[in-house]
Amino acid sequence: MKLHLGIDVACRASHRATCTDAAGQIQFSGRRFTTTADDLERLWDGLPSTDDVTVIMEPTRNAWVPLAAWFAHRGAKVVLVPPEQSADLRDYYSKHTKNDRLDSRILARLPLLHPEGLRDLSDTGPADPLRRAVRRRSSLVERRRATFYRLDALLELLGPAWADALGTGAYSKAALAVLEKTGADPHAIRRLGRKRLAALLIRHSRGQWREEHAEQITAAARQSLEIWPDGALDFAELAEDIAGEARMAAHLNAQIITLEDRIAILYEEADPGQVIASGPGFGVITAAGILGRLGDPNRFASLAAIRAFTGLVPRVSQSGLTGRNGPPTRQGDPGLRETLFKAADIARHVDPTLAARYHDLVAGKGKHHNSALCTLAAVLVTRLAACWRNGTLYELRDTDGREITEAEGRTICATRYKIDKTARAKVDVRRRAQQLKNPTTSRREKESRSAPATGPSTTTLRTNPRDHHDLLDVR
Repeated sequence: MKLHLGIDVACRASHRATCTDAAGQIQFSGRRFTTTADDLERLWDGLPSTDDVTVIMEPTRNAWVPLAAWFAHRGAKVVLVPPEQSADLRDYYSKHTKNDRLDSRILARLPLLHPEGLRDLSDTGPADPLRRAVRRRSSLVERRRATFYRLDALLELLGPAWADALGTGAYSKAALAVLEKTGADPHAIRRLGRKRLAALLIRHSRGQWREEHAEQITAAARQSLEIWPDGALDFAELAEDIAGEARMAAHLNAQIITLEDRIAILYEEADPGQVIASGPGFGVITAAGILGRLGDPNRFASLAAIRAFTGLVPRVSQSGLTGRNGPPTRQGDPGLRETLFKAADIARHVDPTLAARYHDLVAGKGKHHNSALCTLAAVLVTRLAACWRNGTLYELRDTDGREITEAEGRTICATRYKIDKTARAKVDVRRRAQQLKNPTTSRREKESRSAPATGPSTTTLRTNPRDHHDLLDVR
């Protein structure tokens, strides 16, 4: 006897379970249970005797993970269903009703309605340490970037010379050390002195920043004192804020470095053959980011399914004799798309086949840089997945099929497929001209009818001449 167990997963409340047989007949409906060993045992013992149980659930936050692991350990086949898929089916059954019992019934009957859309669970998702570590690193990098932006904004209060002295967007260890010690307070910089400031820079930059950088910082401090008259700006209070942000950035840097060491170890365990790391120009962190977010490529039915999972494939709209491809679907993990996007930008400087395709898309067809990289990212993940399935490393070849080294690939890409600024500007002009010649839906047409107008009316106002005085009096 084949059973389907649909579970509406809850984070804090009780879960609801509905069991059906292979024909869709309900065995029980809306049974409540919690994520405890006793409740799970009672639910399992309450199922009709069978060796073929399929558990269908939605990935509700992380509450589904221990349930999936428990049922998989008992020999059940676990299936995750996208919430959009079950929601659309629920609306078909009952458009104006949404409750836990109905959700569990929909999930239990889903194998009958859409069997080809069900995929067996191949991993435990957030329980995988590499996936967690990769996602945590992305979160830390984003927080560090936000901290750098706040430092940029605070230093702008002191004048533009600080950007030239310390840089913007990404602060080095030496720059953060100066900001943490002095807070960019001009008076503190003056008290520290040029000699001790230079020693501080040499120590934290390993000799990269020396006396000339100390002179730049000192000059920036003098300029701040000239811009702000005495008492117009409280330098001490501003220094407290800047020093606090600098300490936060330094702490995030240390956390990221420690996490990257851990990611390298986890990646070695997940990919001992270094298949993903053999990608063109890849480092361990890039390879771990792809594998950690993509998961085992063997769990997909085809390479096309892998491309669809990345969300880098175009939307397709076809009807009768008409059809068009739209922008990328952007489904799946956005972090995976970001990692593949950056990896494609690295690979096009190493792999001549990718460089040739990028050159054709941008210089030949007038595509935008981002659009071309999305195309390369889809090609790149397909190649990496094929290498993983075949158990082979990524082979770097020229456009004629000749195998080359990474150094030769970089030389070929830099000499044969480089697009200089002048050529790229011409492409931008041609693309804008094409957009003006074949305009898409205007902004006014995209707005709803209830939206306020964004500009003057394009129609002629026809009124009675006697109403002109009233029109002028309108406030």
